[in-house]
Parts: sequence; C-alpha cells; structure tokens
Amino acid sequence: MTAEPLAEPTAEPGCRWPVPPRDGYTVDDLYTLPDLPPHTELIDGSLVFVSPQRYFHSTMIDLLMAGLRRTVPKDMKVVRGMTIVLDRRNGTEPDISVVRAEAVTGGEQARFQAADVLLAVEVISPDSEARDRDTKPRKYAAAGIPHFWLVETSGADRHPVVRVYELDPVTKAYDLTGTRRELLKLGAPYDIDIDITSEALDAF
Repeated sequence: MTAEPLAEPTAEPGCRWPVPPRDGYTVDDLYTLPDLPPHTELIDGSLVFVSPQRYFHSTMIDLLMAGLRRTVPKDMKVVRGMTIVLDRRNGTEPDISVVRAEAVTGGEQARFQAADVLLAVEVISPDSEARDRDTKPRKYAAAGIPHFWLVETSGADRHPVVRVYELDPVTKAYDLTGTRRELLKLGAPYDIDIDITSEALDAF
C-alpha cells in the first residue's frame, strides 16, 4: 500500500504532514514517506514520532551496548535503534536488539524481521512509558521474540533497574524471570555479565 498525497502546508512555513491512508500505514511506508523524523515507528498502522533522548536514556543504552558486545558470540550481532518488522502494520525500533548474524545483509540494511531477533531492549523514557511497558512487549511476544528487557530507574538515586522477561511459547506472553539492580548476569540469549550499578553508569 502506498501513502496518500501529503496534506497542504500548515501555518508553519515548510511544515507538511502526511495524510494517513484509510487502512493505516504499512512498514514499507516508513521508507517511502518523505521527511519523516528520525526513529519514527509504526504501531497498528499509525506513525509514532520519538522525542529527543534524555541523558540517562542515552548513557544506559551505551552501557548495555558495550556489555552485550563484549561477550556476544559470532553467530549474533548487537544493533542499536533499528526497525524490527513485527508484521505488515507494525515496525518498532527497540533501543537495542540482538539479532542472528546471518540476518545482517550489509551496510545499507534498514530493518530486521522479528524472526531474526533474539532479544529486544527498551529503556523507558517519560514520553514512551506506556508503549514500553505495555504495547511493545505485547507485540514483541506475539511476534515470537524470545527475550525482552525493560530498563528504568528506581529510588531517589535513580538507580538503573533491568527487568528480564522470557517468552512462554504456549501463552505467547512474557514471564518475568528476574529483576537486576547491580549485576546483569544471564545465560540467555547468551552468556552476559554487565555491571549496571549507578557507579558503572556514571563512569561510562
């Protein structure tokens, strides 16, 4: 499905907003609509625009990326902020994804299929909290992504917390398998050992 023609400019010079098709957008529209903001996502056929990152969000992603890449096996890759095609009307962009290495096709690649994703990680931002806690996990589980992490802060000192979820293949829903506040030490989707203390984040 192709997008409808763009709407007429608003009162703000140079601002043109796309008019959604009757049945909503498809993932292909993410790559054909002109002038979409960076990191635009598609949820249930609707475009979702992402607000600028906050400092915690950015540094926490950097900390996790470094830790994940330190021990990643050769048959997997760790990628940041790339579109995952969940179905025709849903293309989300986890903050971090672990994908099968064989799914990487080259430097111009712009998306991965959900079947190639082993872990999706979302670091909560104030503007995306409802999506990160509810909408995205449900969609990741329905698409069969076996592992999901939800990252947030806790307490007066804003200490990092990682909630670890694993897919139940029968219910197609995530089960919470643990909450990590100091050391993120796991055996799946591969051997992972990351210091997630406030000190580690501050020093990163």
